[in-house]
Amino acid sequence: MLEADFFNRDPQTLARALLGKVIRRRYKNTWLACRIIETEAYYLREKGSHSSLGYTEKRKAMFMPAGTIYMYYARGHDSLNISARGKGNAVLIKSAFPFFDAQSPQGNLAIMQKLNPVQGGGQLRSKEKLCAGQTLLCRAMNLKVVDWNQKTFDPQLFYFEDAGERPSRIIKTTRLGIHPDRDAHLMYRFIDYDFVKYCTRNPLTRRDAKEGRDYFIS
Repeated sequence: MLEADFFNRDPQTLARALLGKVIRRRYKNTWLACRIIETEAYYLREKGSHSSLGYTEKRKAMFMPAGTIYMYYARGHDSLNISARGKGNAVLIKSAFPFFDAQSPQGNLAIMQKLNPVQGGGQLRSKEKLCAGQTLLCRAMNLKVVDWNQKTFDPQLFYFEDAGERPSRIIKTTRLGIHPDRDAHLMYRFIDYDFVKYCTRNPLTRRDAKEGRDYFIS
């Protein structure tokens, strides 16, 4: 399990460091797991962050010690964030990809698909799309605002782990869903290059996108 000290970093540094880390969530007697492939950094000082609007009870977790879970409702659905170094700073877990090993075997995919079906039709969501977005991720992992907001990780129920997975390269680009007047130009979104086609929105396939201007690869 990643300890609190791991999260005590600048938000951009933490957002990069979280790529490849594995989320473990106990559902009944089974450990579900997914690998983080996309993150976004947020600072108190910039307009895109919830905390820039001021301290409230709902935003309290962003002002709590690094490693505090901050969950909120994005268009009515659960969204997962972790507080970082500095008051009001945090990292959004934007998307992930199902992960399987001895603790979380391949058979768990069916459980995650049942938790997160295609809306309206009851069809199974594909493995590639199961956690491709912050609310889809939370649904597939059974993570809810009412259970985890303002809490810390619990090794018996929910935690992040270093399972030895590392991105070969990292893409840096602009965040999604930010109003143009609220610092939408800031390149605070980070994507595991090897999983870019499974992230929320692939910046490499955007029409007229140019490396060195619209995104950077390192």
